[in-house]
Amino acid sequence: MDVLNAPVLVLNRYYQAVRITTVRRALMMMYVGAARALGREYETYDFEAWACLRPCNGEQMIGTSSGALLAPRLLVLSRYGRLPIATLRLSRRNILLRDKFTCQYCGCRPPVSDLDVDHVTPRSRGGLSTWQNLVTACRACNLRKGNATPEEAGMALLGKPYRPSWTASVELAAVPQYFSEWEPFLASVPGGRRLAGPNMASTEEALRQMLSP
Repeated sequence: MDVLNAPVLVLNRYYQAVRITTVRRALMMMYVGAARALGREYETYDFEAWACLRPCNGEQMIGTSSGALLAPRLLVLSRYGRLPIATLRLSRRNILLRDKFTCQYCGCRPPVSDLDVDHVTPRSRGGLSTWQNLVTACRACNLRKGNATPEEAGMALLGKPYRPSWTASVELAAVPQYFSEWEPFLASVPGGRRLAGPNMASTEEALRQMLSP
């Protein structure tokens, strides 16, 4: 992974995990004074002090014209105290995760490659691409339903589609890499310690659980 795109855990000023950002973004926030980095002993550093640190063995660094710059792992926001309120991006992947990779018409769970996203009210009849109008469907059910509504096709939904709530857990489950420096701060995130621990569930299973209503 490109060091500048490596994940950084962002904490609010109460040291609660609020989101994931990248090393590139973290350094920019430090430079403008919006955040400070946490060091090896969890002491805070502004950008100028951080630039004076020298990487130890195994620590990622970024080459600059002024020398090696240590890649931060933890960032503390200067003024932000509350937990974020946000929504999960509407995408095929997230629809499948919300529906636990299960066809919402027949209940089967085929391979992901055999799953489609179906408009409950077809687009040709005014149906919108929203959380409340998109469901996971296997190919057979999608073909059978065609351009009809579930009522017209005689195909009842397993449940009412809904907009999932967002938490920092979802972002944590999706990151490709974890760092031991994060562990003391994951207790504030539901499932956080389990995600970072040695018995971490698969990313897919963790996401399925977190997106459940």
